[in-house]
Amino acid sequence: MSYAIVVALTGGIGGTSSNREFSVLALFFTEVLFLSALQGASAGHRIVGIRIVRFSDKGPITPKQALIRTVLLCLVVTAITYDDDGRGVHERLSNTVLIRR
Repeated sequence: MSYAIVVALTGGIGGTSSNREFSVLALFFTEVLFLSALQGASAGHRIVGIRIVRFSDKGPITPKQALIRTVLLCLVVTAITYDDDGRGVHERLSNTVLIRR
């Protein structure tokens, strides 16, 4: 979704933008951070019916947890590295987990 929005705003797929990659990542970071902190799910999470909760008590995540999770998610390596429980490093370090709605 972030890519589609940036492409639409920068002149289409054939358009030229030297900062397109950075713009996509910045929009993705902003969307995930704010929607996770405020609603407990990004737009993509809502589409597939999952949400982010605290691992310890399944309550809503704090803005600090959303920030930690989003920063680590954007690093990609922490998002594709899993533990035995199937939680990514970004989830473990932010004390969060994804659950079905």
